[in-house]
Amino acid sequence: MLLVSACGDNSADTTTDTATDTGSGAPAAAKQPDVNGDGKVVIGILSPGDTNDNGYYESFVASAKTFADEKGWKVITQDKLNPADAVSAARNMCRQNVDLVAVGASELKDAIPVAAEPACAKANWYVAAGQGVEQTKYIATSTDDANESLLAAGYAAGLLMKDKGATKAGYVTGPELDFSVVAYKAFKAGVRMVIPSADVVATYTGDFDDSAKGQEAALAQINQGVQMLYPYLGGATDAAAKVATEHGVPSLTPGTDRCGDTSADFAVSVIFSPGDYFTAALKAFAAGDLKMGETRKWRMGKDAVPTVKLCKGTDEQNKAVADFITRVGSGEIVPADEVAKLGG
Repeated sequence: MLLVSACGDNSADTTTDTATDTGSGAPAAAKQPDVNGDGKVVIGILSPGDTNDNGYYESFVASAKTFADEKGWKVITQDKLNPADAVSAARNMCRQNVDLVAVGASELKDAIPVAAEPACAKANWYVAAGQGVEQTKYIATSTDDANESLLAAGYAAGLLMKDKGATKAGYVTGPELDFSVVAYKAFKAGVRMVIPSADVVATYTGDFDDSAKGQEAALAQINQGVQMLYPYLGGATDAAAKVATEHGVPSLTPGTDRCGDTSADFAVSVIFSPGDYFTAALKAFAAGDLKMGETRKWRMGKDAVPTVKLCKGTDEQNKAVADFITRVGSGEIVPADEVAKLGG
């Protein structure tokens, strides 16, 4: 959510120089992908999470490395960043002559104003946007609607629960932040679209990556009768999912497709991987067409991602999920309205 504050004196970079327009979005920094003109392309990634989590945070880095290897680019990664260190880490990244600063999650939104500082005048910025991220002329962003992904996740889980006569689902996450609360409410609303009387309980452990806390929360919920578990976590996902599997409780994935993974019983892959969005942005960057000041919004039912798939669903269940996604894309189902009705 491993890096301490950047070394050195940051005093020279503390003033945002928007008046002279010297930050990331300035014309001087417009030649992509070799933005700084040094003959090489370097992507610098800032992540609040564990980029070896087999999930959401890892997908961001893995996608970048795959694309960079194809292009002969270099990737620098700083992960497990405390949001309190976001500003100093961003300035340090710009000092390493990167061409693109990529912020992997909205927890590091405090770093975004650094894009307008003189230290970042020779770097463009890409932000995986989320709760609280505001578009500025110095950054390019990608975003989706958590209500869409998590409502569909809950609906898919509800279908599986209904066929087994299950009525209680659990949701385990890290800190009680805006986005993790939004995700819980949408997941609960989705389950209740199938099973109106379902009990959907939430546990906030305070840490997305602490495996012991994730396991403890999962076991506590299972002991309380949870029959479907959503470990909406980072590095602690696998630990929580394995505990659930050991007790015969299926799980959902937080962002990536793991239906072929045998390490745990993943019944539903909820796919909103930032790596998919980042890859599209990197393709634009390689073509010189990643525009600062613009947001690319990904829509369920209109784009390939975000989406939801059942790992071992019946033909009837798979069709129901596909139809649900189509109805979200067409506007027949408005996720925010469903959350307001059933999951608020």
